[in-house]
Amino acid sequence: MKEQAREEPKIVAAVERQMHTWAMNSELKDRVAHRQNEARLLHQTVDFIAISREAGAGGGEIAQCLGRRLGWKVYDKCLLDHIAERFQVSRQMLDLVDETRSNWVYDVLGTWMDQTIVPHERYASCLARFVSAAARRGPAVFVGRAAQFLLPRSRTLAVRIIASPKYRVRQIMERTGLNEKAARLAMIEIDKGRREFVQRFFHHDVTDPHNFDLVVDVDRLGREGAVEEILAAVQRQTAVQLVPV
Repeated sequence: MKEQAREEPKIVAAVERQMHTWAMNSELKDRVAHRQNEARLLHQTVDFIAISREAGAGGGEIAQCLGRRLGWKVYDKCLLDHIAERFQVSRQMLDLVDETRSNWVYDVLGTWMDQTIVPHERYASCLARFVSAAARRGPAVFVGRAAQFLLPRSRTLAVRIIASPKYRVRQIMERTGLNEKAARLAMIEIDKGRREFVQRFFHHDVTDPHNFDLVVDVDRLGREGAVEEILAAVQRQTAVQLVPV
């Protein structure tokens, strides 16, 4: 019994030392994991902003403001200029392909009857190549055309610009001179066309907020407020310097 009593403190001390060692090892592992996570975050940067927008929400104007503030190039309609040059077709024809609903009958029979018509498949393929080439030139803001699904995901901030139908109809009326009924129909058609295009070629729902890092309601925040919200999201992930306003 005496021998056992003398051994017990030694056993307890040994267990305590072992537990202390385990605790130290665990703490060390936690510190290493934390440092690795910090390093990963430090190396994470936003090189591209992909703007998806509802018709009439002012995504193009917001993109231009972002480009000025960041000192980045903005790719919007200019991408269509490159594709129009590639296919040797008019911009009016390409605008029709870009903004209207994809229709396989039109793509197949239309191109057979009129060689100046650009099928949606060729348009999407050429678009992907131009977005990739543009991204290699440096940081940029891309507007629409499913750019978020073509750019490197880890380096891209995907933003969805939304607004109430009333706000969007009013904006379309001011921009185009259409009456309210025509503006509302145009809004519906453009939204539907963009949604079907992304679904057909990229298999995503462009209206699903889970496909975006940030959803901004320009009707509530205003255009300047929307710009500031997006810039704040960029700065949280990178040490980008803003151009003075």
